[in-house]
Amino acid sequence: MKAARLVSAYWPIRSEVDPRAAVEAMLARGQRAALPQVTPDGLVFRAWQAGDALVAGRFGLSEPDPGLPEVEPDAMIVPLAAFDRLGQRIGYGAGYYDGAIARLSRDRPVVTVGVGFAAQEVERVPAEAHDRALRHVVTEAGPVVLRTA
Repeated sequence: MKAARLVSAYWPIRSEVDPRAAVEAMLARGQRAALPQVTPDGLVFRAWQAGDALVAGRFGLSEPDPGLPEVEPDAMIVPLAAFDRLGQRIGYGAGYYDGAIARLSRDRPVVTVGVGFAAQEVERVPAEAHDRALRHVVTEAGPVVLRTA
């Protein structure tokens, strides 16, 4: 993640891991940040800086102001409801992150890092054709070693 120029994160809801300290550290070392906004066409990412106001979005999310510039991150911090050792994840079921990863990865590689709790690991996530595996997963216990299918 240190090599990424622009990293998307998320504003946590419910019991999601809070990535804000990681975002603050990235901003302090000169990286730029973005937050997702849910639109009818999927997730878009908007440039975000510490102190920028957030607005109420769909599903109870806090999102960046829709007037902020749309950007394309080269790395993504992704929330997890569950994950497996193949890098498959379950979120809240709408496929927004899978669509964004597929779109952003068309022309260049995008680093994806799922963050969750070790207790969220399951033996196997039922993956479908549109699902996109994460490249990395990190929990409070440290990095999770992923394997290929």
